[in-house]
Amino acid sequence: MAKYIFVTGGVTSSLGKGIIAASLAKLLQARGLRVTIQKFDPYINVDPGTLNPYEHGECYVTEDGAETDLDLGHYERFLNIFTTQANNVTTGRIYQTVINKERAGAFLGKTVQVVPHITDEIKHRMLLLGQDDKYDIVLTEIGGTVGDIESLPFIEAVRQLQWELPDEDVMVVHLTLIPYLKAAKELKTKPTQHSVKMLSETGVHPDILVCRTEEPLSEELKRKIALFCNVKQEAVIEAMDASTIYEVPLHMLREKLDLICLRKLNITQFNEPNLDKWKAFLDKLKYPKSKVTIGLIGKYIELQDAYKSILESFIHAGAMNEVKVQVVNVHSEFITDENVQEKLQNFDGLLVAPGFGLRGIEGKIIAVKYAREHGLPFFGICLGMQMAVIEFGRNVLGLTGAHSVEMEPNTPHPVINMMEEQKKINMMGGTMRLGAYPCEIDQNSLAHRIYGETYILERHRHRYEFNNAYLDQYVNAGMLTSGKNPETGLVEIIELPNHPFFIGVQYHPELKSTVERPAPLFVSFIHAAKKFNESKSSVKSTAKDALI
Repeated sequence: MAKYIFVTGGVTSSLGKGIIAASLAKLLQARGLRVTIQKFDPYINVDPGTLNPYEHGECYVTEDGAETDLDLGHYERFLNIFTTQANNVTTGRIYQTVINKERAGAFLGKTVQVVPHITDEIKHRMLLLGQDDKYDIVLTEIGGTVGDIESLPFIEAVRQLQWELPDEDVMVVHLTLIPYLKAAKELKTKPTQHSVKMLSETGVHPDILVCRTEEPLSEELKRKIALFCNVKQEAVIEAMDASTIYEVPLHMLREKLDLICLRKLNITQFNEPNLDKWKAFLDKLKYPKSKVTIGLIGKYIELQDAYKSILESFIHAGAMNEVKVQVVNVHSEFITDENVQEKLQNFDGLLVAPGFGLRGIEGKIIAVKYAREHGLPFFGICLGMQMAVIEFGRNVLGLTGAHSVEMEPNTPHPVINMMEEQKKINMMGGTMRLGAYPCEIDQNSLAHRIYGETYILERHRHRYEFNNAYLDQYVNAGMLTSGKNPETGLVEIIELPNHPFFIGVQYHPELKSTVERPAPLFVSFIHAAKKFNESKSSVKSTAKDALI
């Protein structure tokens, strides 16, 4: 049987429970243990698939097609393993399951209650991943903060598991805040004390306190926290702000978080942590040899988490190329023919981001046209690829009014059309083309040089596709459809061979990029941006020499 670690949070949200959980899992994995992480979210939505990106950030899609919380992206990026639908559970999914059972008569006419029926279903899901001898340790992150009404059934389930399982098979890590008051010039422990008190009142007692702080915790302060929160002093872990989330595992290693957990769980067989690849990545990340500036053309740029996987993929690709990738957000809603030169001329590459809906679409098309005409490295993802198709149709093929039926149902040239299997679907949640699908790549293409393979699997999240009725026109005009789904003929990759770097993909390569396995398309795109930057510098240097 696996052992279980629960990660809870208090005082405030956005403290970084997902990063702490992923870092602890990374350290345990580095010691040779088989580890996975799951996230329990307290919102009533069945999954985040129908949530606005402004509401909940990025919707992360797993290999098996589950629309999940963005923290699962951190889990995969840190552990270099795939998660599944079983790794993300919401209140909505719990209640849906229990209600379906009630309708089927599974409770034999009994009154269905939060305790025991809802909590029993939560416990079942919490223990599920650990029941097939696949993992030694299952970490479970509980979303929200202690004291939230929505979180109470999850906390109650943890309390019951602490009572039901042997002491050495379950433990709780509580993440909390030690704020620094500048006026008083001191750290304050009272918010942490109240948070632990509130957790203890539910019957759950933390074994370890991970304290987020801007200033170092003195031994005296740790002793005070330990005394008033009833934990051992060694179990008070300092988690200072880091320059990058990828430093956090090393910070936790220095604080011996993993060793304290192993001791509590009575695990005696483990190795010295092997973090050589991780440290090599960090060295490249922290000491780049040059810099490139990438314009991210999007419509949800006010919330960084809306493009979380893309931003992290740039970090991975930048380290591979030994460059610092500076991403500048450009709101597509405010790009026009008149200002596009001013907004985009200083970039070394352009990424047109995924999204839904009409808002900001024309700005994305204008940005694609600028990149195509100025030889600026271009990378389009999902909607970004579709905008490249529309731009090419309008400005190269002369298809006036070419558009996607998503934005313009009555367009005279529906170069982007709804997929056939999507036309009969009325429900919104979980009904898009989701998860990993195969793609066959033309051997005489940039995509093949990037991947080095003719058959790949990439993750999807879309309803609309390249309209193959226009395929011959595009190919004859010079656009290469270099990747297609072998079963449906769906165009997966488009590129322009006569351009320094111009590629668009219908899938989401950012969802499979990890520290140890960066997405090939991002690595190649940043390499092209690096060459573009070097060519600009060369031209400037030549011009300067001529003046001298």
